[in-house]
Amino acid sequence: MDVIGMYGLAGRRAIACGSTQGIGRACAMQFARLGAEVTLVARDEAALRRVRDELPAGEGQQHRYLCADFNEPDALAEKVRAYLAETGPVQILLNNSGGPPSGPILEAKTVDFVSAFARHVLCNQLLVQAVLPGMKESGYGRIMNIISTSVKEPIPGLGVSNTTRWAVAAWAKTLAGEVAKYGITVNNILPGYTDTARLAELIEVKAQRGGISEDAVRHEMIGKIPMGRLGTPEEIAAAAGFLASPAASYVTGINLPVDGGRTGSL
Repeated sequence: MDVIGMYGLAGRRAIACGSTQGIGRACAMQFARLGAEVTLVARDEAALRRVRDELPAGEGQQHRYLCADFNEPDALAEKVRAYLAETGPVQILLNNSGGPPSGPILEAKTVDFVSAFARHVLCNQLLVQAVLPGMKESGYGRIMNIISTSVKEPIPGLGVSNTTRWAVAAWAKTLAGEVAKYGITVNNILPGYTDTARLAELIEVKAQRGGISEDAVRHEMIGKIPMGRLGTPEEIAAAAGFLASPAASYVTGINLPVDGGRTGSL
């Protein structure tokens, strides 16, 4: 296989969740650039339509979208199953959803944990169950989960998120072992501080709680990154593009930090 074949996604179909903004959108763009047909999944139909129309499309590429709410896992799974029955299998699944609200773990309510677990672990599980038969049939499968460097080192002030991300990582590692015999890979991408709307919200909340400026919070964050800057969604998407490609066929069960060197642990 030549270099283009090793890294290209022509002839593959992908589902990209949470893909109307930030990292999810960048990943969908990357899959499309590499030749995949992309189906966007999120709850804002106007945004879905806009991003779909922005996706690069060469000859034979037909991009689509599904409007679904990750707060309703069973309804999400049913929509995806019906969609696959109508349009055929997908070979790439990007699990990605908005993170839980920030705050100390001792202040978290039971409903916060239940909601976060449903949006991430349960939705991931149900989506994999929906797409797996088609991946087996295709002889090709790439499952990627956008989680967090908190899998390596818990992030102060993100109690519910830290807990949920670890659960996703353990789920993914278990799944990787079960589906490897089918040639299907399962990997986690761990974004560091990335310049997204989500990070802007976290900065705003931390500034308000600490009684300091948002610029001071941002400066403090950047000071912890050896590369001296925030990451971009496109840099996270580049890792997703690799893991989705034939070149990553022997890479499975890993947690891949894309964080400018911030994570200190192995």
